[in-house]
Amino acid sequence: MFARGLLFVWIAAWIVLGFAWAPVVPVLGDTTRVLYFHIPAAWVTVVALAWSMIQSVLYLAKRRIEHDDQAAASAELGMLFCIVATISGSMWAKAMWGSYWNWDPRETSIFFLLLIYAAYLALRGAIEGEERRARLSAIYSAAAFVAVPFLMFIVPRIYDSLHPSPILPSREQGSMDPRITMVFLAMLVGFTALFYWLLSLRARFARVERRLLEAVVHG
Repeated sequence: MFARGLLFVWIAAWIVLGFAWAPVVPVLGDTTRVLYFHIPAAWVTVVALAWSMIQSVLYLAKRRIEHDDQAAASAELGMLFCIVATISGSMWAKAMWGSYWNWDPRETSIFFLLLIYAAYLALRGAIEGEERRARLSAIYSAAAFVAVPFLMFIVPRIYDSLHPSPILPSREQGSMDPRITMVFLAMLVGFTALFYWLLSLRARFARVERRLLEAVVHG
């Protein structure tokens, strides 16, 4: 309970500092603050989908249902953070490019990513039988992750993009104000910790749900 409260205080405090203490980037203006949500959400999306893939491979190797619980929960949260990244990116696009959606390579990539993992969740909902659902879902998840680095990192660099890249400047481009960097990194840590807390909560709920279902079936 204490750790959970500390996590929310951490995120809330850095959000306040991001708006009240950290300056804005001259080119981006007030949209600089979207950076504190957009990039951490995109980062957690990749982490979550990678964890789902790892747990899916572990399920196929060991056939332990706990790995399927982790894989499903992680994919669900990956979708959630992907939606946050998409919405925050659209807000940024509206302010910078005049339109919420421009079919920019990065926007197109994240759209296809949402479709791929929406299909994963639909597959899980359509299959009856716990073992069969876990096995087929694990195969899909392991195969689907092949597209993640391609869509998130390769495609946006192959085609010309309106999206500023990289967001954080390199050594050659000069340094970003340390206050912006500090808030950004703190939010990255906060979002990652939030993901792992939600993951444990969702996986625990799946176990409770299974026990209740078994009690109804056998009771």
